[in-house]
Amino acid sequence: MKHVESVKRTLVLLLGFVGLVMQTAVYALFWFRTYYPIVSADRISQDGYYLGYGLKLYFRGHLLILGIYFILLLFFSNTYGGLKIGYLRPMDVFFSQIFALFMVNFISYFQLSLLRNWLVPAMPIVEIFFLQLLISFLWAYATNALYMAIFKPRELLLISGIYPVDDITHKFNSRRDKYHIAKSMNISEGIEKVYKECLGNYDGVIIWDVPSEYRNGLVKYCYGRNIRIYVMPKITDVLLKGSDQLHLFDTPVLLLREYAIKVEQRALKRIIDIIIALVAIVVFSPTMLVTAIVIKAYDGGPVLYKQIRCTKNRKQFKIMKFRSMRVDAEKDGVARLASKNDSRITPVGKFIRACRIDELPQLFNILAGDMSFIGPRPERPEIIEQYLEEMPEFAFRMKVKAGLAGYAQVYGKYNTTPYDKLKLDLTYIENYSIWLDIKLMLLTVKILFTPDSTEGVDENQITAQKN
Repeated sequence: MKHVESVKRTLVLLLGFVGLVMQTAVYALFWFRTYYPIVSADRISQDGYYLGYGLKLYFRGHLLILGIYFILLLFFSNTYGGLKIGYLRPMDVFFSQIFALFMVNFISYFQLSLLRNWLVPAMPIVEIFFLQLLISFLWAYATNALYMAIFKPRELLLISGIYPVDDITHKFNSRRDKYHIAKSMNISEGIEKVYKECLGNYDGVIIWDVPSEYRNGLVKYCYGRNIRIYVMPKITDVLLKGSDQLHLFDTPVLLLREYAIKVEQRALKRIIDIIIALVAIVVFSPTMLVTAIVIKAYDGGPVLYKQIRCTKNRKQFKIMKFRSMRVDAEKDGVARLASKNDSRITPVGKFIRACRIDELPQLFNILAGDMSFIGPRPERPEIIEQYLEEMPEFAFRMKVKAGLAGYAQVYGKYNTTPYDKLKLDLTYIENYSIWLDIKLMLLTVKILFTPDSTEGVDENQITAQKN
């Protein structure tokens, strides 16, 4: 098993490296053919005056330019998941590559302009981008086909507890290219029988909601026999994962702090929020103006939709959105999430929700300090009360300020269950860093163009809780 995993890892790294080299080669071709002649040419004004020497590079200078491009491409591809061959579907890998290539070429264009000390022609960089997209598309599907031909889906044993297995089975079945649940067992069949079955011809074991008194033994049993384990963490597991390990004695001690984000982190986070909010308001002001006009012209109703939400310590504030539903959308007074094909959403609303334009007024909430750019999404007080009745731990996610985007939005969906959202949000809170905020901001750009992330709840659901 270890040998197979080493071969798999080596193949993924090699294929990823080949992909990065091909993309860098495209840039190198345009650099030597188009951009270097521009950068190295002496500058002459239209009046014939000599303005200065161009930039002359030797071999190491060219190598540095291409090396910087390669490193940027490696960073953004790794951040967006563009190198996760076999882990993501080929279309998801390609989609991730689109964002990585766009970011790298955007930065590289201004790098080239700095070398020239003036804006260089933009069309060649556009040509680079589209040629790279073609290569990326072919590379994503070719490498996935090769990976799947060599490594077949893992045969898994599912061990469950008292809760139904439909939800977890559905999730694993959505990736039949990677996993196949060959057999399901319940812990009630007897722990010794379960132990014996784990030794069967499986590539791994899924432990799904098994009571702690059995789960701990199962994990040790499988780990001691080099059996791969997929464990669905409980709230306590997520909290402990974010703890600090102390070395005060000769016994490991895990410290779980009573506060989530340190004071200096909060100060820096607030500064970043203010700067980005101001810049975003200026950049998107034309979009917001046009959106306001279109909403008003459609039905004459209010442009903005204000709603009471809760932020840190359940403090209430009025969140602002562009109105995407009919004026009488909640005339019955019941708080509910948008469902699939919700008839309350206007045609204008469908467009601005799909493009996330309806969220833009929240920039002013961020500026006012009610929200942050990254954090758990603010919920309505009524919905919070519903969640707390069955899940008291839901209050844990309100230890930090609410956010425009967050960990649960990047790695979950609109209709992800509250329990799973809570685990995702707690992962963010207990592992907080400024770098994590920056990474989530970069990933949020990708999520904006991912249809699954806006998928509504089922029509018979009021909230994201599933009966």
